[in-house]
Amino acid sequence: MSPYDPSAFPPFAVTVDLVVLTVRRHALCALVVRRGEPPFQGRWALPGGFVRGDEDLAAAAARELSEETGLCAHDPASPGAANGAHLEQLATYGDPKRDPRMRVVSVAHLVLAPDLPAPRAGGDANSARWAPVEELLDRDSGYAREDEQQAPLAFDHALILADGVERARSKIEYSSLATAFCPPEFTVGELRRVYEAVWGVALDPRNFHRKVTGTPGFLVPAGGTTTRQGGRPAQLFRAGGATVLNPPMLRPEV
Repeated sequence: MSPYDPSAFPPFAVTVDLVVLTVRRHALCALVVRRGEPPFQGRWALPGGFVRGDEDLAAAAARELSEETGLCAHDPASPGAANGAHLEQLATYGDPKRDPRMRVVSVAHLVLAPDLPAPRAGGDANSARWAPVEELLDRDSGYAREDEQQAPLAFDHALILADGVERARSKIEYSSLATAFCPPEFTVGELRRVYEAVWGVALDPRNFHRKVTGTPGFLVPAGGTTTRQGGRPAQLFRAGGATVLNPPMLRPEV
């Protein structure tokens, strides 16, 4: 076997891209930023950046998350930590032509967090926004603000976003991940609206209540009620200790 010669292999860069999902106004939304420089200058894209030489992938994703949203990644060792977002590796994308500058491999990460405020990217509120995923993934016309020409997301970010959305939709079927979209204490109605926003379907309130409260370890009573939804006081719950739902919350066929 011949000795390893690093010069025999072409150099390439590694980036992290973030699919940051939240529920705003009862719709599943993703964070997008407008690119201020080539390639794809002026187009909307997922937040992300190049991995630095002294950091691993998880650290790079957490850094980008903090820089883009002000959020810290949730630390499993500190389950009670405030302002922690669920962060997990999604997939790797390495099409040789995905970036016109050079060979770039992207390791995408999925981020889930409760209703987040309007983002501020680089101090310019016009360069970052929450957008409904249905609009971002519109294959026929692409996405744009009201005063812009519509275009697909930059790079292969439409593919990455679609994969992230499907991951979220699938995981809330068999895991307790839907509670990552909720505040620390929430009602069953608020949790139901998360499922409806992520899945894009309407669910029967009584049937949903029966399922989630009857699934062992999914929810635990928080010991209080709220009237923030209007009407009669609704019981507050917290996420239970279960990570896998048995039985699962199966997605309705549409």
